[in-house]
Amino acid sequence: MADNVTHGYISSFFLVGIPGLQAFHCWIGIPVFVLFALGLLGNSTIISTIKLEPSLHQPMYFFLCMLAVNDMALTSSTAPKMLGIFWLDAHWIDFDVCLVQLYFIHTFCIVESTLLVAMAFDRYVAICIPLRYTTILTTPVVLKMGLTGMIRASLMVLPCPLLIKRLPYYTKYVINHAYCEHMAVVKLASANTLINRAYGISVALSVMVLDLGLIATSYIKILQAVFRLSSQNARSKALGTCAAHVCTILVSYTPALFSFLTHRIGKKVPPSIHIIFASLYLLVPPAVNPLVYGVKTKQIRDQVVSLFFPNKKISEN
Repeated sequence: MADNVTHGYISSFFLVGIPGLQAFHCWIGIPVFVLFALGLLGNSTIISTIKLEPSLHQPMYFFLCMLAVNDMALTSSTAPKMLGIFWLDAHWIDFDVCLVQLYFIHTFCIVESTLLVAMAFDRYVAICIPLRYTTILTTPVVLKMGLTGMIRASLMVLPCPLLIKRLPYYTKYVINHAYCEHMAVVKLASANTLINRAYGISVALSVMVLDLGLIATSYIKILQAVFRLSSQNARSKALGTCAAHVCTILVSYTPALFSFLTHRIGKKVPPSIHIIFASLYLLVPPAVNPLVYGVKTKQIRDQVVSLFFPNKKISEN
């Protein structure tokens, strides 16, 4: 513990993992590893498929490719340290390394949300104004939207570690979490943290309200356009193109909202439940998104099958 203190300041933190379930850490590490492996394998397959198949070089799939890259970065910033805690008892993390992990986790989460908004806009243009789809969502526009989302997330999260850096940490160094989460780190400070708390909650609320509002607006417009179609087959086809995106939204936002609410107003929720859901929020979407798009999107499904089973494609031809 003496090595943990430098001139009276905490120099490293102790990540507990999942409080109350330490005896099961070795078993909890198994699904974490499986989700991590699925996230890396599934998203790399999506990226390779889109890159190798010229017919998938369209705005919808470019956004999906960005989402896959972001998902790989998100799960890679979280899962290795979790596995170190669960399997190797590597609980200690340097103060600055903790802030770096905190920064990247929250940045990638906001990028994820931004990309879901961009994908909702893509579906809106494709269904509501299809004749202008190729002129509105050109490749440069798509790239600029992705870059804007990255810059937005980076700038919004940057004050969080900077504000933490100015706080004194004297005695509390145990983080009851499996990774460096913003509020969990702020609570350990030996000073008034009102500014940190206010900024953290304002960022979270602004991202959720703005992004969910934009997604909801897009789908209201989409539903209005779909129900104006006279053909039932056309309606089903139009809604079918949105199915994968809707599933991704549910997978991403449901544990995020639960984690956000329980961390701030769910005083009676056991810490272990909160931490499990907070971890699922970071691990499940990267693992599930490729499966959702692989199953729901025929073009990707066909290309993945032909990529791994070329003989089957030849025989079918």
